[in-house]
This record gives sequence, C-alpha cells and structure tokens, in this order.
Amino acid sequence: MTEDAPWLVVGLGNPGREYAGNRHNVGFMVADLLASRVGGKFGRHKRAVAEVAEGRLGFGGPKLVLAKPLTYMNLSGAPVVALAQFFKVPVEHVIAVHDELDVPYGQVRVKRGGGEGGHNGLRSMSKSLGSKEYARVRFGIGRPPGRQDPADFVLSDFSSVERKELEFLIDRAADVTEAVVFEGVEWAQNKYHGM
Repeated sequence: MTEDAPWLVVGLGNPGREYAGNRHNVGFMVADLLASRVGGKFGRHKRAVAEVAEGRLGFGGPKLVLAKPLTYMNLSGAPVVALAQFFKVPVEHVIAVHDELDVPYGQVRVKRGGGEGGHNGLRSMSKSLGSKEYARVRFGIGRPPGRQDPADFVLSDFSSVERKELEFLIDRAADVTEAVVFEGVEWAQNKYHGM
C-alpha cells in the first residue's frame, strides 16, 4: 500500500431535500463539514453516481476525496468502487461515515472491518468492495424509542433536544475522521472512545 495514496471518505446518506435532516444522513453532514475544512466544493463526478469534493488535510497533508453517493443508501457500494478505482484508493484508505443504531446518541466510535450491523449502506459497500477492511466512523444515533421501527427511526429527523448538540457532534465526527487519516484507527479509538 502506498502511503501517499489518497483517502476516500464516504459520507453515507440519501439524496434529496426530504432526507437532508434525517438521522440516516449524518454521513452527508460530516462530509459537508470536512469539505468546508479542506476548501473543497461538491460537484457531480463524471464516472460515479456521486457528488465529490477534493482537498488536502493541512498544508501538504494527505489528499482527501470526499464522496456523497447519490444512489440511495442501499446501493452506495457501486459509486464507492467507481471512485476508489478512479482515484486509485486502496481499501485500507476508505473510510465510511455513517449513522449507528448500536452506539448511544452523542458518541462517535471508530473501527476497521467487522460486520455491518444491519446497515444497508455498509452492506452494499462491503459487497461492492469485496472487503470489509475499510474504516468506519460510527455516529451514534441510539435505538428508537418504544416500539418504533428502526427503519422509520433512521429516516426521521433528529429531535429538537438532539439538534442542540448536533453541530458539536458532527464537528467531533469530522475530527475523528481526520484522526483516522493522520494517526490510524487504533490511535483514534484511544483518543475518542472515552468521550
């Protein structure tokens, strides 16, 4: 693996205004913040059904390719593979940023590989990449209240109470993503998992 290979950071979500504030779209929110940090602007990619922004982390730092697949969550894998091939990104340099039901709201977790926990965006990525060995920045949204169907819960907007903290948490998720790029998954786990 070449150290100077770019990093592909995939914010998982659904395209369209009606989904913009959904819990399931937190990956898009983090990708938007990272784009503003690196001075990149999202535009439609010519080879993949995705919006892409490019930039460098810091002066002379690693190249970031930020992606928001436009295929809807369940089909995210195809644009991810197309972008990984186009930008020559090894799977070790792919990071998925996504909502996570099994992590309490307000916590951000990171791991490499493992199962998809019923997350259709991750399942599609793993299948298309032919590997699960990409990094995941898992934005905790917690379990649905009462008997609410998880599918309905992820497609609902954050509550007014959650929104009070949301900007801060998106900022933290962006920090965690940068830490994975600069220092690796294990370092990011040690630094952020106590929070």
